Amino acid sequence: MSFKVVLNKIFAYIKSLFKKDNSQLFTNMLIVGGVSIVVKGISFFKEIFIAETYGVSELLDTFLIAVLIPTFIQNVFINAYGSVFIPNYLIEKKNKQHTGSFQSSSFLITLSIGLFMILLTYLFIDFYLVSLFPGHSPHYYDLIKIQVWIILPCMLLWAISSLISGLLMADNEFLLSSTNAIFMPLGIIGCLFFYDILHEKTLALGMLIGSFIGTSYLIFVGYKKRLLKLDKPDFKSKNMVVLLKQIPAKISSGLINGVNPMVDQYFSAQMAVGAIAALNYGYKIPMVTISLISVPLGSTILPYFSNKAVDDQHNLYNYLTKILKTSFLTASGITVVMIVFSEFIVKLFFERGAFTSNDTALVFLIQQMYLIQIPFYVVGIIMNKYLTAINKNNFLVISSVLSLTLNIIFNYTLIEFIGIKGLALATSLVSFTNALAIYWYIRKLQHKKYV
Repeated sequence: MSFKVVLNKIFAYIKSLFKKDNSQLFTNMLIVGGVSIVVKGISFFKEIFIAETYGVSELLDTFLIAVLIPTFIQNVFINAYGSVFIPNYLIEKKNKQHTGSFQSSSFLITLSIGLFMILLTYLFIDFYLVSLFPGHSPHYYDLIKIQVWIILPCMLLWAISSLISGLLMADNEFLLSSTNAIFMPLGIIGCLFFYDILHEKTLALGMLIGSFIGTSYLIFVGYKKRLLKLDKPDFKSKNMVVLLKQIPAKISSGLINGVNPMVDQYFSAQMAVGAIAALNYGYKIPMVTISLISVPLGSTILPYFSNKAVDDQHNLYNYLTKILKTSFLTASGITVVMIVFSEFIVKLFFERGAFTSNDTALVFLIQQMYLIQIPFYVVGIIMNKYLTAINKNNFLVISSVLSLTLNIIFNYTLIEFIGIKGLALATSLVSFTNALAIYWYIRKLQHKKYV
């Protein structure tokens, strides 16, 4: 294939992005991607400010432990409901049914989840701390609990924010929904100026204040856009029943996937001193790259697929295959470039002070192993959103169990052959097998439709 032919194909693809069918999706991705870059910039400044104020201290350790439970609950439980809410709400909306009742039911369910998790945290906090973080003084545990009590109300605010963000995304208001992420780092930065007064409560209060402002902003925008239409809740409606059936599968897959990083930590802890740090450095750049691709893609693709599922389900699979092909090729191109320049990237960002050229020689190889996963991780997210859009989340539990099992096997096997680099390669192989398994399932679903 000549260079001219390749160039013409690239131009044809760029032109196709601006067709009526794809332009809104492409525009939404650019919007969310732009906001994500701004949010990450503010968050990076926040981390610098925290480092300057706290250094490596007991107080910072206690905050990081205090925030573990609320953020885990948000990622696994609250966000799980938020993701299955969007496709079923769009069905309700497209069929011009009782969207007000659907909204009210959803708010009550997600707030109930938040309240139940707050109660569980309150009852089992002492057991949790002593079991997972043993050997510390009573003062250390008191510092954690002081901050936990401040952060816990955030779960209710996050529950409300999750649903209103879903309503905005369903209405193609991606700029308004993604802007909400700015308020929490700004709230923490603001409180850091009053560290001498707030002391151990500084970061927790910053998180609470930022969450409150963000939720208030979304409520204001929701009413301004006339998207909030609360009515008498109805938990027996057809779409609500379908939604509720999807929640256990979504939560289960989230819980299982959340164990994978803990497995990697366990294996790395068995190795020489510095292994965990080397893995951490090797994972940073791939993780930032994945985040910059997956956040705008993951946020916009679910409403897009959900709308297609309602309007034109017959051709939805065709849209999926086109997006998968484009995303895989684009992500693969980025991956190849980053692998080639991996050593230079590590030198540029890390090689200074205590981080020597010997460290670079190890870390850039680990980074290369992690980079391999990028195209498979990206298409995995797309297919995950596709299954959520068509309410087929049950297979995600199976694929999560498969990923966890393979992660343990690959870690155990590869670490024997190539040492610490094997843990990074195992992660990429798990992404590959997970994407392959989900793709096989989607093909199987599509085949059944025409048999």
